[in-house]
Amino acid sequence: MIRNQEEPGVSTVEDCQSGISIDLFLHLSLIPAVLITGVLSFLQKRAKRLALDHRLPFLSGRFAIVVPLDTIGSISNRWSYGFAFGAVSSTVLLLFSESYIPFRIPGWARAIVYLVGALEVGLVYFPFFACLSTPFRAAGAVLGILYSLCWITITVWDTFTCPRGEILGAYQKVIFQWPRILSLIFLLGRFIYILVKAIRIHLQLEQEDPEELIEQHQVQHVKSLLRKKPAHSQPLSWFQSRVYEWDPNFKFPNRIIGTVIISLIGLYTMTLADYSLSNTVFNRIESWKNTLENLVTSCNQTEALGVMIPQLEEFIDVARKCWLATTICASLNSVAYTLHVLVCYRKHLKRLWKGQKGFLPEKFHNPGPAVSVASITRYSGWQIAFTLWGYLIVHFVHFLFALLFAYVLVLPILHGNTMKMLTNLGIIILTISLLIALVILQVVLVQIFFLQDKISPSDKNKPLALNNRKAFHCFNYFFFFYNVVMGMGNCIFRLLCSIVTGTWLVSRIDRTIMQRGYEAMDSGYSTWIGMIFADHYHSNPVMVCFSQLLVSNMMERATASAYSSFSTTPEPPRNSQARRRWMLSYTLLRNPHLILLRKHHLSSSSSPHTSSSPQSNAVLQAWVMASQTQRRQAASQSLPEITVIPAEDC
Repeated sequence: MIRNQEEPGVSTVEDCQSGISIDLFLHLSLIPAVLITGVLSFLQKRAKRLALDHRLPFLSGRFAIVVPLDTIGSISNRWSYGFAFGAVSSTVLLLFSESYIPFRIPGWARAIVYLVGALEVGLVYFPFFACLSTPFRAAGAVLGILYSLCWITITVWDTFTCPRGEILGAYQKVIFQWPRILSLIFLLGRFIYILVKAIRIHLQLEQEDPEELIEQHQVQHVKSLLRKKPAHSQPLSWFQSRVYEWDPNFKFPNRIIGTVIISLIGLYTMTLADYSLSNTVFNRIESWKNTLENLVTSCNQTEALGVMIPQLEEFIDVARKCWLATTICASLNSVAYTLHVLVCYRKHLKRLWKGQKGFLPEKFHNPGPAVSVASITRYSGWQIAFTLWGYLIVHFVHFLFALLFAYVLVLPILHGNTMKMLTNLGIIILTISLLIALVILQVVLVQIFFLQDKISPSDKNKPLALNNRKAFHCFNYFFFFYNVVMGMGNCIFRLLCSIVTGTWLVSRIDRTIMQRGYEAMDSGYSTWIGMIFADHYHSNPVMVCFSQLLVSNMMERATASAYSSFSTTPEPPRNSQARRRWMLSYTLLRNPHLILLRKHHLSSSSSPHTSSSPQSNAVLQAWVMASQTQRRQAASQSLPEITVIPAEDC
């Protein structure tokens, strides 16, 4: 992006081109990236053996899938993953162009090139994420340190050996690249911390963190639900009630943090590129204007062209100032939208946790599982693209409003036409006020004359029942002709409001820009709904706490059954079988009615008087004991109680 703005005739640019090329290093980084991925894959073992493991036994389940990051509900290393996305940000912007490709491509192959370029960028930056998420902390930290050092060295060398640019002067590359350098330095520090912690755990100076399904903030959230709320809570401050209220029991997942960071860095880069490009364009227009002015002066053109030149100069000056002012406004607006997405994400998830779906259209109350999971895959990329495109569109809308404000209010005052401007503005305001007043007048007349009185004095509104019907029909007839004329103006106003609102909110993926009933046509909003539903089902604190309790109970039962023997010394299987038989006999003696329910005695107990074997005699005796027990229980009208011998009484 920066090299395309530089002229090859300048010596400093030639020196930059003779140095290290970041684009070439990006392609060469595929080799170490593949090697690091292969090493991490070799260290991990697959949970399920394949046919290849039987043919090649020395693999022993090696070369498992390496997961870069958990995009569902994990919150570990959130800011590390966020800065990893920050290191990727500048390269992601290159995917919108073809400047990083070392050869020319035909027009029909651009879609394929974009796909291959995205896969290449993903593979090059894969080691940053894989080294953070691998369970082999020491190996991942060492590989991450080496890979980060390589990227920091190349990036810093390319930035500081030739920082000059054509637009921003002597420090153009530094201004563009400092977020990326800062992200790489943070990753380096994080890998060093992981290595030190792994060494301390290996030396038994520190304990490893236990792996659990539930996080501490989710536990606190569930406790807050079970805890009684105080009757008098502290009032919220102005910032908490109007801007943002901090919730310590809610944490954003890795996907949201990474998306916000790369969106902010992308907005920063886009704003600088916008300023540089607009400055170049306005300078070029001024040079054309000077050329036209010299041509008019030398050729003695008509007076009309002489009048047009000052107007053109004024327009260029006004447009330059309006574009610069709206650049700042559009940037702040896009940053506010990006941060507001975090607020909406938390608000929508909390509503779903409470079972509230009223804020969603009816078509989105139950999106399919496939749609929700696919939305998680699409969300981050779409949010970044919507943010960048939204900045450009909102900037253009702001620019049009700024030009309208300048030519309607500012320039007439500067030219001494204040009275004329106020007259025209007064006519416009008076016309709009009359239209609004007549609309309000219709409502007031209906409220006073054409609605029946309140049924009860405590009612807020009158009932929806007509009064003075004949007068209402006359009122409706005469206002019919006026409403036709007024409806034409309101139709244009409605269309303008829809266009302005839609373009203003184009980067808000959490809010649809379509009319009611057509929300499904808004693919961005559909992606947002599917994503929050997937996060709701996978990270609901109540469901996660319930799952954690089930897992903990299962582990406790497994531990208890392992230590339920009479002694800690291992015993032969015959003794354990004899013990089980003794417990069974004792239980059947205390509860003879259970004998009839045993599976292998059901067939023989159906005809107890026809058999003469010892087994039949035992069954007959048990049947008699059970019958006597049932008669005694029926007499006392009490339910049978099962008495099982405990392990201590054996």
